[in-house]
Amino acid sequence: MTTDTKKPGSTFWVIGIIGLIWNLMGIDGYINQSYQTERFKSMYTEEQLEIILNLPPWVTAAFAVAVFSSVFACFFLLLKKKIAKTFFLTGLLAVLVQTSYNLFINPGKNFYGSMDYSMLIMIPIISVFLFWYSKKCTEGGTLS
Repeated sequence: MTTDTKKPGSTFWVIGIIGLIWNLMGIDGYINQSYQTERFKSMYTEEQLEIILNLPPWVTAAFAVAVFSSVFACFFLLLKKKIAKTFFLTGLLAVLVQTSYNLFINPGKNFYGSMDYSMLIMIPIISVFLFWYSKKCTEGGTLS
């Protein structure tokens, strides 16, 4: 049995590689936060660190699911596997959970600067785009 998939164009590879790099940066952020590295601590004030280091475990779990699921999704996308769409959806749902907490519940939102708000907007947009793109590639026959 053979699967008939379309040959992806250069845009496919560019989106897949940029998505992978973006999500690997997310894993870097997650690991730095989880291990409380000096690099991570140097980016925040004592008040901000107190809030970040006392996040509810479900928020930290959502962060982990978002970044790791999305990295797997990018690998599957680059391997032209349909399962990428499922992993992108899982990552997107986790991003929405984490973003909702950060926008509406987080007691430290009064410390947010313009970069923090930019990321709160960019991360869900990129997650939605990657999910949409994987869905389009699945429907178009690029992913099998």
